[in-house]
Amino acid sequence: MRRGGCAARGIAAAMLPNTGKLAGCTLFITGASRGIGKAIALKAAKDGANIVIAAKTAEPHPTLPGTIYTAAEEIEAAGGKALPCVVNVREEEQIISAVEKAVKTFGGIDILVNNASAISLTGTLETATKKVNLMMDVNVRGTYLTSKACLPHLRKSKNPHILNLSPPMNLNPIWFKNHCAYTISKYGMSMCVLGMAEEFRGEVAVNALWPKTAIHTAAMDMLGGAGIEKQCRKTDILADAAYCILTKPKSFTGNFVIDEVLLREEGVKDFDVYAIAPGHPLIPDFFLDVEIDTTAVKQKGYGAAQALKEEKTESAPAKPSGPVAETFRVIQGAMTEENVRSTQGEDLVALCKLKPTMAFMSGKLRIKGNMALAMKLEKLLTQLNSKL
Repeated sequence: MRRGGCAARGIAAAMLPNTGKLAGCTLFITGASRGIGKAIALKAAKDGANIVIAAKTAEPHPTLPGTIYTAAEEIEAAGGKALPCVVNVREEEQIISAVEKAVKTFGGIDILVNNASAISLTGTLETATKKVNLMMDVNVRGTYLTSKACLPHLRKSKNPHILNLSPPMNLNPIWFKNHCAYTISKYGMSMCVLGMAEEFRGEVAVNALWPKTAIHTAAMDMLGGAGIEKQCRKTDILADAAYCILTKPKSFTGNFVIDEVLLREEGVKDFDVYAIAPGHPLIPDFFLDVEIDTTAVKQKGYGAAQALKEEKTESAPAKPSGPVAETFRVIQGAMTEENVRSTQGEDLVALCKLKPTMAFMSGKLRIKGNMALAMKLEKLLTQLNSKL
């Protein structure tokens, strides 16, 4: 692999361009049949990289898009070479077999992307043991075992990288209280970065990448329901950030990178190109501290610290449905100027401008439910707010 940065600093850019630096390199990507993993694969494929698609889905899923074989077709159409491998990262034998196939097919492994992940945003008493096992097995154990299997081959590469899709380890208790098991599992991935970066310093770069905002994936659709995509960015932003990290020299190691922070440093100016609905308010991602404010969001990063701001904008949200939505529609229909004045209208306006996802994550909103419910509540309040 050739060394170097990804884009000339100070040059205005819409999206990060490919430079060809990953041509001929072999990337082993877990969970690459769809979503973020596939986006990273397609970005590398444009350089002419070899992609090992290590994922579970061999047969079409009833609700989730794509298989390892459809992903392989897209990768080859983009200019890369693909090796689809059925891999459940909970099964060590499948990991080892896929690694052996990759080395036999492409002659080695240059990059490992630990993207496969499981999520359940539930409290301690509400999280079934099988869900706890799933998150620990996929997120922590799967990342550790896949890294262990790839490392002997990575050490033979000229510029090897391991990249984990995991967050900065923010020990603020609010990130534990609502989904303790999930947080432990994701921080386990981040601890792999801390430990392995130091253990293999000078040999293999090991870094973490995390989004500033919610990313539109199948998992986000399940959490937030229809219409949530307007509050998300495309997977392209993580693909561009990953590409930037993976084309850096192996001396760039032990970093916890936030996508937007890195891309701004690399000269990207226009982030609307990454939005599903440009101009629409975005949901901040987990593990980044936020202040409840309708005009700005700030966080203290770990490894890539920088003030982050979210500008307040307005846009028509998707029309919600169900009994809760119907209740809001009744309220909305009764909301006349006279009624607002006679019912402490200022307090009502303040309520409707609340961002439940941010408030729930910070512990300032208590509701009977979890993060998914807070996300749905935000969509309803956004629609109600349009009448004020």
